[in-house]
Amino acid sequence: MSDRRIAIYLLIIVALLVGLGTGKTAFFSLSYLLGALLIAAMIWAWIAVRRISIGRQTASRRSQVGRVLSESFSVQNRGIFPKLWMEIRDHSDLPNHRASQVIALLGPKRTHNWQVQTLCQVRGEFTLGPMSIISGDPFGLFLHERHIHASERVIVYPIVFPVTNFSLPGGLYSGGEAQRQWTQQVTTNAAGVREYAQGDSINRIHWKSTARRGKLIVKEFELDPMVDIWLLVDFSAASLVEDKTVQRLGGIGTIIPTSAALPNSTEEYLVASAASLASYFVEQERALGFVAQLPQREFQPPERSPRRLTRVMETLAIARSLAPLGLYDILVNEGRNFSRGATLVILTATTEVRWIQEAFILARRGTRPTCVYVDPVSFGGRQSSEEVLKSLEMSRIPTVVVRKGDPIGTALSQRPQ
Repeated sequence: MSDRRIAIYLLIIVALLVGLGTGKTAFFSLSYLLGALLIAAMIWAWIAVRRISIGRQTASRRSQVGRVLSESFSVQNRGIFPKLWMEIRDHSDLPNHRASQVIALLGPKRTHNWQVQTLCQVRGEFTLGPMSIISGDPFGLFLHERHIHASERVIVYPIVFPVTNFSLPGGLYSGGEAQRQWTQQVTTNAAGVREYAQGDSINRIHWKSTARRGKLIVKEFELDPMVDIWLLVDFSAASLVEDKTVQRLGGIGTIIPTSAALPNSTEEYLVASAASLASYFVEQERALGFVAQLPQREFQPPERSPRRLTRVMETLAIARSLAPLGLYDILVNEGRNFSRGATLVILTATTEVRWIQEAFILARRGTRPTCVYVDPVSFGGRQSSEEVLKSLEMSRIPTVVVRKGDPIGTALSQRPQ
């Protein structure tokens, strides 16, 4: 379009020069006409992006890798003049989200609708929007752009693989001491009764006591003995190993998807394993806790509720292997939070062995550690993992090994070494 404007400018200059040289008014009239054309085209382009309303509706602000994110868009011309053409550009950073649209003609008071479905291939938190409207005049001389800064966030949870069975250390289900902690959840341990309070669930009502006392009486519960399960995921920067085929935005950002398969990165295998185990334990109605460095400390105390799974999935969606602290330091710092009899599931890809000694000390204190080890050698790691696996075996810490290309669900369901 700049070339066309330059041609008009040149014609105006030539017409003026010829008019001055010959004194003929026709050349002056031509220059005035061309100048008026430029002004009219500029005004038209400015009006073309005004009196336009854009609406976007996202089916859900939460999705998951492997699922489809749906969005509906509508563009309305609220003006009295038709819009000959418009380009709607979407500046979302969700990978493969193509919501831009070109509208050929939009009459007065008319609306154009379209839908976009995007297959989510990578986990993370992304921005939908902002958008911009681009249009111009019929002569192709001017373009005008209008920005719409409204945006919203969408979070894509990591993929979850079905786990049929995850072997926990023996002695977890019976023989433990009651924790004597009151809970709002309904458990098998009724500890007493009290008067009904607003917000109590109907299934907590003790009908015999209610009939005897003539007023609503509800049961009090305490936590089951030795039911806490902790997921400790090692996101230390030193343990990250990725295949050369893995590419990230800006070098350290979100992974650029190249296929529907799980990216060949220890980070992604750790996240997928942790998400799968979290889903498995919540389905088993176990009290689940979560600990990690992201690099900030993430500590979620045990809770038996679907809300815990939501919180864990939100954390894993944005988790990156950037933490300066190694697994040994995390165990030292967090060891006091693991109660006696609790199961500690450690997910790591590190080749350091110092942490195994600390895990052994926790085992002697009554915590029951087990390890999900993502073998970094299978991802191209240069340091051998044999020393780690031998040390885990000598410390009698049950270990499940996951290697590059292994089906996550099947690998986690195997008997530990």
